[in-house]
Amino acid sequence: MKHYEVEILDAKTREKLCFLDKVEPQATIAEIKNLFTKTHPQWYPARQSLRLDPKGKSLKDEDVLQKLPVGTTATLFFRDLGAQISWVTVFLTEYAGPLFIYLLFYFRVPFIYGHKYDFTSSRHTVVHLACICHSSHYVKRLLETLFVHRFSHGTMPLRNIFKNCTYYWGFAAWMAYYINHPLYTPPTYGAQQVKLALTIFVICQLGNFSIHMALRDLRPAGSKTRKIPYPTKNPFTWLFLLVSCPNYTYEVGSWIGFAIMTQCVPVALFSLVGFTQMTIWAKGKHRSYLKEFRDYPPLRMPIIPFLL
Repeated sequence: MKHYEVEILDAKTREKLCFLDKVEPQATIAEIKNLFTKTHPQWYPARQSLRLDPKGKSLKDEDVLQKLPVGTTATLFFRDLGAQISWVTVFLTEYAGPLFIYLLFYFRVPFIYGHKYDFTSSRHTVVHLACICHSSHYVKRLLETLFVHRFSHGTMPLRNIFKNCTYYWGFAAWMAYYINHPLYTPPTYGAQQVKLALTIFVICQLGNFSIHMALRDLRPAGSKTRKIPYPTKNPFTWLFLLVSCPNYTYEVGSWIGFAIMTQCVPVALFSLVGFTQMTIWAKGKHRSYLKEFRDYPPLRMPIIPFLL
């Protein structure tokens, strides 16, 4: 059997970092990363990006050496992705924070609103509903992270946890401060506005969970297989007929409902920023689907039916 030789160079300096001989033709990039780690332990596999061109895209862990456009002496270029942290750890941290922070304001712990308001309770029903909605949302996210989501990548750069936590924790504190403030005033149209908004929020939360379950069932445990998501018997998944990422559609809808319920500017801004970011993600996923699947449903839009 013909073996390969693999030369690994630094993508920036072109310095030779490692030379591997007698590499099996069926060896995957993941296996080559493990061999590379033996000579450079500081660069564990999750930190490594191996590519065919210094400025090209990273090779996938499941790519097989003999199927790559290389000769029997393959030259790969290495980039250090930096310290990594698991997606699960990041999600648990960024979601647990808002849950805890919001409750600090809801219970009006000392040093937030002044001594006379310590541990007092709002007389407005909408404030208590808002706390239930906000808390249930993040409890749902935590449980989904632990028991539902299947991540195609095990890690992300460590710096992301600081960026993500600043976003989620900061907005949670900002909106909680005003919603639970002793001088907070209920929505303009009273109970009717709150009931409508609560209905929107609950429907969208159920829809979001339904989509996450459908996506989970699409990918077997431990697999990176990608398939076209289609509607199931669950009516909430029928939105797949019109958009590629209905989980984002429902997520945005939930926060719009929460903004209407509380009539709070920080919530509206959080919804806008979230919508902007999720639109970027949805467009990226939509392009990936179109590129990967020739039979991808042509009527689907990334996030908003018929528009966007």
